[in-house]
Amino acid sequence: MRLSGHGIAVDVPAGWEGKVFLLPGTGPTMHAANFPLPPSDGNFGAGAISSMAEDGVFVALVEYERTLAGAGLFASQGLPAPLTARDMNARAMQRMMPGRFGVQRFFTERGRAFCLYAVIGSRPSRDVLVGNVNDIVGGLHIDASSTAGG
Repeated sequence: MRLSGHGIAVDVPAGWEGKVFLLPGTGPTMHAANFPLPPSDGNFGAGAISSMAEDGVFVALVEYERTLAGAGLFASQGLPAPLTARDMNARAMQRMMPGRFGVQRFFTERGRAFCLYAVIGSRPSRDVLVGNVNDIVGGLHIDASSTAGG
């Protein structure tokens, strides 16, 4: 299934859920997960992650103000992939949870500043689950224009 909105498009595999949305006062956000997403959630999916099973995979793409693109934290150009199991760390979580491993990567794509935030469980293995994250990232397309983002 192909989801799109606000200049972000993503291919979501069968059996997964995803959405592209805009919260008041923030830039566009994309969520994709291999489990049911809550009807509403924050940019980094705290609600989704709290209900995630040990075989769960959650991916968020959060846009920041365009004035940040290409500088400082957002200096890296292009989607950050592929990720490896070594990139996943319990300390990278917004809120540490047992059996959950995360990664945050800040980057610029097409003049837009983003954070890619991914969280995986621990089974069947981090290698398998991070492969699912890479499938989502590989299916992302970001346009130079959007309806928000500073």
